[in-house]
Amino acid sequence: MTDPQLILASTSVTRIQLLASAGVQFKSLPACVDEAELHAKFVALPAETLALELARAKARSLSTNHPEAIVIGADQTLQCAGVIFHKAQSLEGAKSKLKQLRGRAHQLHSAVACVQRGEVVYENVATATLTMRNFSDAFLDRYLKSAKDEALSAVGCYFYEGQGIQLFQKIEGDYHTILGLPLLPLLAFLRQSTIIQA
Repeated sequence: MTDPQLILASTSVTRIQLLASAGVQFKSLPACVDEAELHAKFVALPAETLALELARAKARSLSTNHPEAIVIGADQTLQCAGVIFHKAQSLEGAKSKLKQLRGRAHQLHSAVACVQRGEVVYENVATATLTMRNFSDAFLDRYLKSAKDEALSAVGCYFYEGQGIQLFQKIEGDYHTILGLPLLPLLAFLRQSTIIQA
């Protein structure tokens, strides 16, 4: 069996939907990485560089077994006032993080890396700045009660494409970057490389 031409090293529903909606033919496989170990290894890196290292690692983790394929890795980091945030482990943790972000601007750094035969052939990092409104504690409690597990599966404790949009008063940046995949520059690379039709 031959390798598919394009593999997404992710089972993220959002990233899969973004690529599929663009009409790209690809296969989705889970990346073979220990994210906690990688975060510990790259703890001293700036947020943008961390996102890129994680994206590279995810793509490389599948490239060995699929050397002819272009493997796409993607990751995202959140930074507020110089501090890198991580996913909350509980709803109380999510509540604490959202209180820290409330009324403030934070940056989402979304990275994508394409790897073939173990070598990076394309990479990009895009940044969006999002400003949360000064929502009330009562609103926060209602949001977390409704969002539940969604608040624990995203680094910012929200899904911008869902009810999480109610947390915000302003955004600066690309929608796809906010969702975790710099799609337009990735598509430009895939067209330039004749992986998809121009």
